This record gives sequence, C-alpha cells and structure tokens, in this order.
Amino acid sequence: MSADPTSILKSVFGYDSWKPLQLEIIQNMLQKRDTLGILPTGGGKSLCYQIPALIFPGLTVVVSPLIALMKDQVEQLHEIGIPALFLNSSLSPEEYKANMDAVRNGQTKLLYVAPETLLTPRLFNLLHSLPLDCLTIDEAHCISEWGHDFRPEYRQLAEVRPHFPNAVCLALTATATPRVRKDIQTCLAFEAANEFIVSFNRENLFIEVQQKINPLQQTLQFLEGFPNQSGIIYCFTRQQVESLANSLSSRGYSTRPYHAGLEDDKRKKNQELFIHDDIQIIVATIAFGMGINKSNVRFILHHDLPKSIESYYQEIGRAGRDGLPAHCLLLYSYGDAQKLRFFIDKKEEALRQMASKHLEAMIDYAESAVCRRVPLLAYFGERYPTKNCGICDNCLAGEKKQADITIPAQKFLSCVKRTGEKFTARHVIDVLLGKKTAKITQYEHMKLSTYGIGKELSLRQWQHLARQLVQKGFLSQGGKYGRHKLTPKAYTILKSKQPVFGTLLENETRTIFIESRPVEYDQELFEILRRKRKELADKAQLPPYVIFSDKTLSEMAYYYPMNEQSMRTISGIGNVKFTRYGEIFLELIHEYCQARNLIEKPRPPGRPANRSNPPELSERSIQVSESYNAGRTIQQLSAEQQVQPDTILQHLWNYAKAGKTLRQSGEFLALSRLPLDQQAAALEAFTKLGAERLKPVFEELSGTISYDELKILRLQYLSSLTP
Repeated sequence: MSADPTSILKSVFGYDSWKPLQLEIIQNMLQKRDTLGILPTGGGKSLCYQIPALIFPGLTVVVSPLIALMKDQVEQLHEIGIPALFLNSSLSPEEYKANMDAVRNGQTKLLYVAPETLLTPRLFNLLHSLPLDCLTIDEAHCISEWGHDFRPEYRQLAEVRPHFPNAVCLALTATATPRVRKDIQTCLAFEAANEFIVSFNRENLFIEVQQKINPLQQTLQFLEGFPNQSGIIYCFTRQQVESLANSLSSRGYSTRPYHAGLEDDKRKKNQELFIHDDIQIIVATIAFGMGINKSNVRFILHHDLPKSIESYYQEIGRAGRDGLPAHCLLLYSYGDAQKLRFFIDKKEEALRQMASKHLEAMIDYAESAVCRRVPLLAYFGERYPTKNCGICDNCLAGEKKQADITIPAQKFLSCVKRTGEKFTARHVIDVLLGKKTAKITQYEHMKLSTYGIGKELSLRQWQHLARQLVQKGFLSQGGKYGRHKLTPKAYTILKSKQPVFGTLLENETRTIFIESRPVEYDQELFEILRRKRKELADKAQLPPYVIFSDKTLSEMAYYYPMNEQSMRTISGIGNVKFTRYGEIFLELIHEYCQARNLIEKPRPPGRPANRSNPPELSERSIQVSESYNAGRTIQQLSAEQQVQPDTILQHLWNYAKAGKTLRQSGEFLALSRLPLDQQAAALEAFTKLGAERLKPVFEELSGTISYDELKILRLQYLSSLTP
C-alpha cells in the first residue's frame, strides 16, 4: 500500500479531492501527534483514521458507541477491499472468537469496538500483545459531562491511553461546543495546538422552522415533496411515533416505527428495512441514534422540539451525507417547550440547570428571525460570515417587516405585574385571552383589569410576542417553572410612550419546498442505475449506498461515462469498486445511450464541481436571474423587488449553481470595492479552485478578501465563462 494519503484517497476510496482539514488531520496523525478533529456530519471523519490505518504497519482500534455504525463501517470497508472487523454484543460466541483470532493473527487493519468492550481484560490483554499504532475515539463528545450524550464508560478511556504509549490518539466528533472541546482535550491530555475544527455549516441542507398548527396535515404536505425518497421523522414519545407511523402507513407511505418500546428483533428489522431502502421513512423517538452512514437521507422532519441544539444539529446531520440537497423541517410550538420543561423539572438540580440552558437555547433558535445558520453555528463557537445564507426559511423570506408592538407589549407586561410575577407565559396569556381555567379561578384572576383585554391576538401570536419581550430584555425568565418577571427596562415601557418594535406572527404558516432530487441529470437513467444497485445490494445483503452513493449514480446519469477511464473520474469509484461493479454499470449506460443517440459529456473546467446535482431553483431566483439576463441591472432589480442588492446576488448565485448561465457584464466588478490587483487575484483563485465553495478560495488568498467580496467576484467569474 502506498504511503501517500492522496494516492490512497483516489485509488482506494475513489475521491479526487480532500474535504476541509482531512489531509491536515491525517498528516498530523502520521507524525504521531494526538489529534482532536471537529468535523460536521458528512465531513469525512472516517477517512481521517481509515487512511492512516492503511499506512501504519500496525493495528488501528476505533472506539464507537453504536453497534449499527460498526457493522455499517466494516461492510463499507470490505466493499473497497480493506480488512476490518468489529467486536460487540451482536456477535455469537463463535463469531466473537473467530474475530479475536483474526486480530491476534494480524489479519485486519481496523478493529471497531464499543468502549466497554475495550475495557474488558480479554481484549485489553490481546491488544497489549500487538503493535497498536492508532486509537481512534469516535463520538468523542460522549467523554464530556457537558456534552449532550455523556457516557461514563467513555470517560474511562483516558485510563486506557497510557497503556499504549506508541499509539497515536485521534478523537473525533461532529457536535462539540467550546466548553466540550476543552473538556475532551483535558481528559485525554491533548495539546490545544493539535485541534482541527472544520466549519459546522452544512451547505447542502435547507433549514426551515414552521409554527406547529396541524402537525399531521403539515407532515403530509411536507412529504408530498419527497416521493420515494428516504427520510427520518422524529417524535417526542413512543405513542406519537406509533400513531404517526400508522397514520402514514394508512395513507400509502412506506414507513416503520422505531423506539425503545419495540421488541429488539422488530426494532432491528425496521432499521434494516430502512438501511436497505426497502422502506422509505423511519418514524422514531428524538433519542433515536441511527448509528449508520446511510448517505441518501433526503429529509429530516422534527415533529416535536429537540431537547438541545446539539441533539438537533446531530439529527439534521443525518440528512444529505452524500452532499446532495436535503431538507430539514422543524415543527415548533410553545406547548412542546412546556412539555420539555415538565420533564426537566423532574431532574436533579445540577442536571436541571444544564438541561434548562440547553432548552432555552433551542427555543431562541426556533423563534429567531435571522438566518438560521447564524445562531446555529454561534452555539458551537463559530461566526457565520454573512447575513443571508440563501438556503433557510428566514433568508428566503427576506427581511421581516418590523411593526409597532407597543400596545400588546404593554398589555402583556401589565398582566405579568398584576398576576404577581409568579406565573408562566401561558397563564398570563390565558388571562389576556379571557380563558376560564382552573388556575384563573383559583387565583381569581378573572377580576383583574387585564382579564380578556388581549383577544385581538391568538395564542400563538402572544407566545411569539412573549419570547420577543424576553429577548429584548423586558422580561426575565427563571425559577423552577420558567416564571416571568419584569426587568427595570420594562417599567420604561409601562410608564412612558417609548415605542417597542418587533414582529407579529402571521396567522397562516408558510411552506417552502426544496426538491429533494436534482433536475438536470438524466432521471430515467438514474432510476435504471438505482434498480441495478438495489439488485446487487440485495444479492450481497448490503445497503445499496455501500455499493454506490446517490451522488455517484447521479454523476453517471449526468456525464454518461463510456469507458473505464471516464468511469474512474466519477466520485466514489476507486480500484476495487470499479473492478467489482464498473463494467456492470458501464454496460447499462452504453445500452441506454445507444438507444437514444446520446454521447458522453466532458467535464467543463472551472465550473462548480457539483454540476451533476444542481439544486432546485425557486421561482423567484428564476424570475430575477432571467430579468438580469434580459438586461436589468442589479440596482434596478433591487428596487423592483424591494430587497437589498445582496439578496439579488444570492438569487443569481442560486441560478448559476443550478448550471444556468449569466450574461457577461462588468457590473459585478463595479459592485466590488476592492482594488484591481485584488480583484484579479480573486478571479485567478476561482479559475484555479472552481466556484462551488468559497472557503478554499478564502484560504488561498490568506483571508485577505472578505466572503462578501468573494460572493460578488464569484459571479463575475461565472459570467465570464458564458460562451
């Protein structure tokens, strides 16, 4: 095996380029430096230890908390010719012994184990007798008591490390706040200099939050956009899981439930059906950890509010691992937050405080009016460089008009004061709406002057207003039950006519659909290739994505590769994969193209790398871009659409990213405030690195040109490619 990581990346795994910081992490490990890697889901964490494992002469042990993940990883490694094994409770005694013997005899390069398995004397003694070169700790956030998924047995891994002084240690996770990262480093005695943090931003995920009104109807409406596509729906309770799964099944959806109340065999069977594409939808409890690398999950629907941003980020991270577009929808209601608070109140004091902080951060995120990526990434200590990502509900909705909410704010604050500052927002709202609840009767709050004075707004609108008053510093929220109290700032509103501006929630919810499947590749050929993949996978008893990912098939269906050389340029096709499957798929492509007089497409230089999977365009992006191509200027479009020029630029980028052309114009250069030499340097960097991602260009230019400027010059570069 070559000792060059880049040649292994192509020949074994079939990839032409590295994802951010993969190579840096690998090079650090090859120098036997203990390393902490923070990479988002889908960021290529597994390659960071799999490639060194092929270079190191000895064994690499991978600690993972999930049995299904071990099995999945080993299956994928076997498919590309890498000897790998796992040891866990799913094996029979005979299988366990056979795997132990194979490890003892040096017949494997990678060994996957659960933390409790590693700590057993039987395995511990075996590993002591072998040359162990690398100890990888996956899901390393489980080490930290401040993490969302703390496991005591993970903490004990710190005691294991000194017993293997020659083994480099790699700790990996996709979800770690700065505090958790520090805790991991301290526990494992890592040097801070060997920390590598990739952006938490998942550019292919469309993120949306809707007010929950009629959850079943909203779910059905959402699923209409994903026919025959894989997705996960998360619910809070087992009962909700069963109810929703039954409702969907009765309407013809291919779905199964998954929760801890199911018998082990049934739960395992349902997961296997999902992994193997025999069913499309899994409805699961929020605590459900898939533990799999299923790459073609096209949507995640949170039917209920997650308990923390870490949980939410990890769960939406299971979508779009193949890099193709995916849609993440959260249905949010104030009632869900109250339900979670009820369970939090039953915890011990220290755990209750931590859980309450996590929940409040989640609520703030759900109710935020800014770009979804700004608070989401900020939670993990990352600053998102722009105000408009162009791929979340808030950014596509444009700037929300600020309204004068002084009168309703005064009503709410006054009611909080008159009820004694002892109650939650829900009780205050019941008073404002003139409800006749038991608590209102008990405290005789129907006699208050604020009783029934707020009927002009709905329950949802009052809840939204209450959260804004907390965010603006007029109300504090605390105590065991999240009771509201007035801050000194609130009295300036009650005693004067100082206006308060905010947003009033509309009564109707809106739905934004992002098509799950790219529209430009040949969908008929894609379906032919997908059926063949399923046939081969079933025969080998493997998940279809282990054969080829959807991204690999979509590239085939776009470029029509006609020979071995062309097929090997397709992402995800290494030597072993081509040997096993290349000729089979080439024959299908040949037959299809011959019958339709189609020829192979060359890869255009300089265009965005994802030409095989352009995102679905919104009608607004098409309208704006076609108007621009017809001769309208950016300033004219900005005035006509009543949006900022940045929003027009985002529409033009969406259009170009979908493979469409923009007219040649010097207008983008005119918008740039950079001197000519910096403009030229940026355009040269785009020519060298392509325009799909800005970060490589930003780093190529040593951070001297801002992301906002790069967005402008990227459009100049793309328009210059127009014939």
